[in-house]
Amino acid sequence: MTILTLMFIALFLAAWKAPAWVKEIGKMAAVFGVIAFLVNFTIGAKEIARVGDVAQSIVWGAFSMAMIPIAYGLIIYLISLIIRIVQKPRI
Repeated sequence: MTILTLMFIALFLAAWKAPAWVKEIGKMAAVFGVIAFLVNFTIGAKEIARVGDVAQSIVWGAFSMAMIPIAYGLIIYLISLIIRIVQKPRI
């Protein structure tokens, strides 16, 4: 999440200083969100396998927590697309 927050800050700095990088930073945030989900999901699966019998509410709670980086990365990507639309020259 720290990396995604730094990318979010970099997005606004890029919108001001380097507009060509805005979309790329958004894409990187989306990819890092997916990678963070996969890492969290793998860690959770290993812990469930280690413990053995786990209640479904705990499993689904952990799954919903693992989905947060994906949502955050996609929101950053959406904001980068909106910034690109606003910055695009009018025809």
